[in-house]
Amino acid sequence: MRAAVVRSFGGPEAVEVVETGVPEPGGRQVRIKVAAAALNPVDAGVRSGVFGAEGQQAGLGWDVAGTVDAVGAGSDWAVGDEVVALAAGFGGPLGTHAEYVVVDAGAVAAAPKSVDAVSASTLPLNALTAAQALDLLELKPGQSLLVTGAAGAVGGYAVQLAARQGITVTGLARAEDEDLVRSLGATSFSSGAVVAGSVDGVLDAALLGAAALDWLRDGGVFVSAIPGAAPEPVRGVRTVSVSVSADGARLAELSGLVDEGVLTLRVAGTYPLAEAAKAHARLAEGGVRGRLVLVP
Repeated sequence: MRAAVVRSFGGPEAVEVVETGVPEPGGRQVRIKVAAAALNPVDAGVRSGVFGAEGQQAGLGWDVAGTVDAVGAGSDWAVGDEVVALAAGFGGPLGTHAEYVVVDAGAVAAAPKSVDAVSASTLPLNALTAAQALDLLELKPGQSLLVTGAAGAVGGYAVQLAARQGITVTGLARAEDEDLVRSLGATSFSSGAVVAGSVDGVLDAALLGAAALDWLRDGGVFVSAIPGAAPEPVRGVRTVSVSVSADGARLAELSGLVDEGVLTLRVAGTYPLAEAAKAHARLAEGGVRGRLVLVP
């Protein structure tokens, strides 16, 4: 099979599409024939050497939508099931940017029925990150949340999920994204400064860090969307970061919310797997709204 990997860290040109063996599922695992796999900023991090060691092949891709192709012992999935999954982790030799991928059965969920595989592949990583970040915030209906980077993939899901929970959401993004952010459920919008001490929680998807603490009330909660990126606490503010984990049951809930029209899937463009390096180059240019998707 073909797979996109990195064997020498660098820019988009470091991405190679290689021939490799088809992986076999072990106990409580499934093999998915990949129909589509989203490209995320974490893949650019792997490619550039933020994670892993030089000289070791690193697979690319965390998100996948496709069809169960083979099952290991102890799996409840069946060949032919249409699914989505998160293959979370760094440094493995293969990721989801491939023709086949093996994942733990517990990371798999039924794909949304209302969208195609390209759209469905944009759901797992970013929606699970948003949902797990909201869990850490522990906000109640009626409380207020500021989402930085509200027009991005994680931020957009966070706005929609928080609004559904009855939380009052302010979205922070570029001025040209105001209509989009409000359409996702934000009741307020800012493209610059926010009133100091005005919100109960901050979900920092734009990685503003300590600069966003001023906008929190005393004793509020700050969650960074990147592991290890939470600033030092001040004024009794609790600061944490989300480290996304695969969760098939939670992903199934999110998949259902897509079919209910609660969550909006956004595809910025598609590339053949053979042109993975071109997709990385487009991501590196910035300004992408939604996700770029690789199709084997």
